[in-house]
Amino acid sequence: MVKNNAIVLTGGFLDTGSAKTAHGLIRGTDRFNIVGVIDQKHPGTDAGEVLDGRKRNIPVYATLADFKKTSPVAATYCIVGVATKGGVIPDTLRALLREALENGYGVVNGLHEYVSDIPELAALAQDKGLEIIDVRKPKKFKDLHFWTGKIVEVKCPKIAVLGTDCALGKRTTTRFLVEAMRKAGYKAEMIYTGQTGWMQGAKHGFVFDSTLNDFISGEMEHAVVTCYHEERPDIIFIEGQSSLRNPSGPAGAEWIVSAAANGVVLQHNPARKQYKDMEYYPAYIADPADEVALLKMYGAPTVALTINTAKMTEPEARVYAEQYTRKLNIPVALPLEDGVDSLVPIFETMIKNSVAQV
Repeated sequence: MVKNNAIVLTGGFLDTGSAKTAHGLIRGTDRFNIVGVIDQKHPGTDAGEVLDGRKRNIPVYATLADFKKTSPVAATYCIVGVATKGGVIPDTLRALLREALENGYGVVNGLHEYVSDIPELAALAQDKGLEIIDVRKPKKFKDLHFWTGKIVEVKCPKIAVLGTDCALGKRTTTRFLVEAMRKAGYKAEMIYTGQTGWMQGAKHGFVFDSTLNDFISGEMEHAVVTCYHEERPDIIFIEGQSSLRNPSGPAGAEWIVSAAANGVVLQHNPARKQYKDMEYYPAYIADPADEVALLKMYGAPTVALTINTAKMTEPEARVYAEQYTRKLNIPVALPLEDGVDSLVPIFETMIKNSVAQV
């Protein structure tokens, strides 16, 4: 895969959860070479240091003009790195995208609203011969798949990385798990189910929330089966979306039932008591023990718990980890602080058992 240089637009939200697409790209992408971030709040800094204190040699510029004037390298694309309310493109972002196109940059957009559906931006891109990639644009009907049962052809372990809520870092943990298994000498693959997973370069997957409901199970199965036959991996990790009990977007059953997951890695934030952006509604995030029991009823054992440590001190998070380890009797890891290498032995055993059964 040839990696094009790209800059990421964060609109002053680089240090917030609204820039989770940017955060994923800063942590790593096999599809693009990120050469800068445009964020007016943090010019002159390193994007990695803003994100988590780790230098990644990705400079932050206040404006596109500053990037063009001072960057030692050019870029081909501007990537929308933020999630907006309702997935719409507000006027401020629309103006920035116009500026990007006027300066010769193609646009990569993962929001629900499509840049290619905005007449003046689409016309500008066409006039300049620039590409607009709306990652969430759904497939054509002829390219969609119904569930067939071919999932039984997949003989390697399939691990669903699920969570107790949305926006918990499931994609990041999935990527970490793939990297850890590869480092340990195994062939591991990731099934992306969101726009950022595609932007990070995962080869197999689909955008879950842009897929017609009748085809979600089939697209899930098709992605996993295709990955297995084309890559012949030792293990497959499937990126989760939302959670089983989130009333605004219940998801997870397809990962276990349609993809026949052999196990679950469950991500949880102990500090979050209600579902993200739904504090007005009387629905509360389940205790991990209850979620583990529900996942088992769906048909998959939870093999590990990973902790998102947002809004907690590290010592507080480690206390929770110790408590959950005792209560659940499964390994617990803090992915951002410690990585996930400690979970590798679990998957090594699953791989050995799957090979023995073939």
